[in-house]
Amino acid sequence: MWGSGPRTAVLVHGIMTDSRTWKRVAPAVADHGYRVIAADLRGHGASARGETYTPAAMAADLLESLPPAPDLAIGHSLGSAALLLAMDGLSCARAVHCDPAWVSRPRDLAALRAVKHATWQEVRAVHPRWDDDEITAEHRALATWDPNSVTALLHLPGLPAAPAVPSLVLLAGPSERIPPVAAATLRSRGWHTRTVDGAGHTVHRDDPVGFLHGLSGWL
Repeated sequence: MWGSGPRTAVLVHGIMTDSRTWKRVAPAVADHGYRVIAADLRGHGASARGETYTPAAMAADLLESLPPAPDLAIGHSLGSAALLLAMDGLSCARAVHCDPAWVSRPRDLAALRAVKHATWQEVRAVHPRWDDDEITAEHRALATWDPNSVTALLHLPGLPAAPAVPSLVLLAGPSERIPPVAAATLRSRGWHTRTVDGAGHTVHRDDPVGFLHGLSGWL
């Protein structure tokens, strides 16, 4: 947890990592007057492994573990899919979905599971923009990650209709998850979209400054 402000923000990470993914940006969010709480999805970090891995099951976990009615909810990738499905019960005031994994696309699940055994050097090669502390945190996250959770990617919710609350979709630049046509569809349905140019899928770690700038007006 970061901060002790009068408002509450909840953060939900993506697949393969854990709540430590937010450590470079969470203090800045807290500085806007928030108590910031980061969840660990099932099969990740300090959370227990699950018999079933779907975004819906992860959404149910969030509703059990997160405080009700937060002022702000931010989800990344698979965490955004879980957050999307939890919105009605969570009753947050506004939401930010960071390069969300909403739409299914061809994936080699065996290759994704194999990332479990990546060395520190291999993680570094994939994420050249991260500092060494970030690489170490990600490598440690892999040690507690259940690779069976990749099956959740087979059950993504699809491109949503109108948002339940004011919502921003903050995209990588360019985004493989939400390409321009899909982004235009979201805008037509009432979603706000912004792009952090040059950032990869893990926007908040690839470009923390750009990520926070993208949240201007939403914190």
